[in-house]
Amino acid sequence: MSVSLILVIITVAVSYFAFKDQSLFLKLAHWPYEEKRSKSYYRLLTSGFVHGGWLHLLINMFVLWHFGELIEGFFVQFFGSTLGPLLYLVVYLATIVCASLPNTFKRQDDQSYMSVGASGGVSGIVFIFILFYPWQYLYLYGILPIPSIIAGVLYLWYSSYASKRGTDRIDHDAHFYGALFGMLFMILLRPRSANEFINSLIYDFPLGMIIF
Repeated sequence: MSVSLILVIITVAVSYFAFKDQSLFLKLAHWPYEEKRSKSYYRLLTSGFVHGGWLHLLINMFVLWHFGELIEGFFVQFFGSTLGPLLYLVVYLATIVCASLPNTFKRQDDQSYMSVGASGGVSGIVFIFILFYPWQYLYLYGILPIPSIIAGVLYLWYSSYASKRGTDRIDHDAHFYGALFGMLFMILLRPRSANEFINSLIYDFPLGMIIF
């Protein structure tokens, strides 16, 4: 069984129990005010396994499974069948934590702010895909074909714009920083990925498609 599938199963299970138990939800959620008060920094990680509802959970898990299986395969190819899955797991978990860090400092005095969801980690996995395949088509909602590099730029722009507006309850900062940290971790582990990305941007043409 792949690490991606195990992560999906664990996340669905934890989210399901948190749906039914509000006290568990509150213990696991990213809550900067409470983290500062009680030093409960484990929340930076556990919040990635809790979701705000079934739609939120299912979308994140579909994307994680869809892209994660492919990216995990690259980790196996690059680092071997033992170290590869382990590094893939570390990158995913570390991206969840790093995606939450900006709001840990920005919102630590805001008692009302709370964030949950795997979106930061999932964004990191998707952007590792973009690092490898910048011209691969992503079919947005299965209809609109967009080269992944263009979709990625638009995603970062919108995440930054929506975060500054602050008119909804979505943690756009986690999306933005999760995407960047995912790519950064991959480049740190395999520096040649940066050169391959640049070469692919210059010399490659759009190939194939993947449903998003």
